[in-house]
Amino acid sequence: MAAEALAQQGVSVDVFDAMPSVGRKFLLAGKGGLNLTHSEDSQAFLGRYGERSGALSTHLQAFDAQAVRRWAEELGVPTFVGTSGRVFPRDMKAAPLLRTWLHRLRSQGVRFHMRHRWVEGPTTRLLSASSAPCKWVFETPQGHQTFASTAAVLALGGGSWARLGSDGAWVASLRDLGVQVADLKPSNCGFEVPWSPHFLSRFEGAPLKSVALRWTTAQGLSKVQRGEFIITAHGVEGSLIYAASADLRESIEREGTACVQVDLLPHLNADAVEQEVRRPKGSRSWGTHLKSRLGLQGVKAALLWEVLGPPQSQLKAEDVTRAIKGVPLTLHSARPLDEAISSAGGVRFENLTPQLMLQDLPGVFVAGEMLDWEAPTGGYLLTACMATGRAAGLAAAQWVQRTRGDQPIKD
Repeated sequence: MAAEALAQQGVSVDVFDAMPSVGRKFLLAGKGGLNLTHSEDSQAFLGRYGERSGALSTHLQAFDAQAVRRWAEELGVPTFVGTSGRVFPRDMKAAPLLRTWLHRLRSQGVRFHMRHRWVEGPTTRLLSASSAPCKWVFETPQGHQTFASTAAVLALGGGSWARLGSDGAWVASLRDLGVQVADLKPSNCGFEVPWSPHFLSRFEGAPLKSVALRWTTAQGLSKVQRGEFIITAHGVEGSLIYAASADLRESIEREGTACVQVDLLPHLNADAVEQEVRRPKGSRSWGTHLKSRLGLQGVKAALLWEVLGPPQSQLKAEDVTRAIKGVPLTLHSARPLDEAISSAGGVRFENLTPQLMLQDLPGVFVAGEMLDWEAPTGGYLLTACMATGRAAGLAAAQWVQRTRGDQPIKD
């Protein structure tokens, strides 16, 4: 997006990428259907970015969900709104969109340099009153090569899925240059729960569908959201867990663990559940009784007994009801950063001008997931990456036009 914004302003653009091909994480995002953005109203949309909504608001207003859809349409990729409000390409694929996009960028004169890993620079600190080029050193298959530019946009990704390029190696480099970078942490991630071997042997990989999760935010607010999640070898993951991941991660950092409650039957209130639980069960086991009266079976029933212990005849109806409407789970830690869908932390906005330029490195702009923000899945991640990329590109173009030096020079 930064390259596109620059090229459209008539600036000569070179893109350097450490990987052998472009957009690998973009393609991964499209593996299950490319969720480009979300159709909800702008106020709710902006609220998804939490405490960083203010820092991102200008960029997201300039390139919002409707702008994302128009951008895709211009590339010949029509979109549609799914039942959840998420926006997808009509063919649900990322590859055709990426191919068309890269073709358009190349036709606009953008040059791509693959297998070029940034290892040093800027070796000449740009001065606001100077048009002297800034030098950058890259490790390439042909050895170290040095390039110079009037302006630069860093869009180096977060720290998840290192094999696709987002390895967070840039953190140390920027800190060495005096840039304040918040530690990268897993976001939209799974969490560890010590399941019993018996439960795990039967239900690893099983989805808990049509449940509701209750948790408490760092501000002490209670949240409830419906959805589904998956039992994993290490604990839990999936869309419902991802939605709460920022709050859960903060609880673990603050208290050592995070506690959530899983409502196994969110479509029924507690009174309705208790009424069925209290019906005479005769000689039937609790498991058979709950299956008959409430349809509670499979992984839902197993999760209930995993927490309550083996079903026993002396269990009280109110205790069973309470557990059904809120199975308590204790989460012990977030899964490793490299497994996460995205990452929190990054370059602090306090280091940046409103145009996303590093205050201590004039002419160097920052965009995308390497900025210190996070958001849930649902199109919010891609939209903010695109919006900040576009904003950084436009600001870099203005910088170049002011200094009148738009040709990268190879030493």
